[in-house]
Amino acid sequence: MKSELNVPSDLKFLSIVENWLLGCLEVKLKESMDWPRQSSRLRLALVEAYSNVVRHAHKDQPCLPVLIRLELKERDIAVEIWDRGEGFDLSDYLAPDPTDKQEGGYGWLIMHRLMDRVEYQLQVNGGNCLKLEVSLPESVSTV
Repeated sequence: MKSELNVPSDLKFLSIVENWLLGCLEVKLKESMDWPRQSSRLRLALVEAYSNVVRHAHKDQPCLPVLIRLELKERDIAVEIWDRGEGFDLSDYLAPDPTDKQEGGYGWLIMHRLMDRVEYQLQVNGGNCLKLEVSLPESVSTV
């Protein structure tokens, strides 16, 4: 299954983004997995990615579109989040020190913890692409 969503770069659309992703996946996966746990995991990763585009890549430019692509192959999920910002140089990224009690900078770490693979490409076909991939486990029945 493949699906895509074009949405403005505005946090007012966050619930639409979440509902689109979870709605697409729920139809195909809900019965075969621990849906509450896995849907929370996927929702959080997508919220981090989309909100980073809105707050950092597109900085107060709600007219810039965000393209989100979803591909599901059996239990393998790939989500691409495309933006039109300047991009983020990963070589400048320093992981936050929890003892510093800083408020931001944890999104990259959160996405890496929740997903099997996180890849970021600068300036591909006129945009930047963050790709999140995960293979979901089957639910274990307790009989």
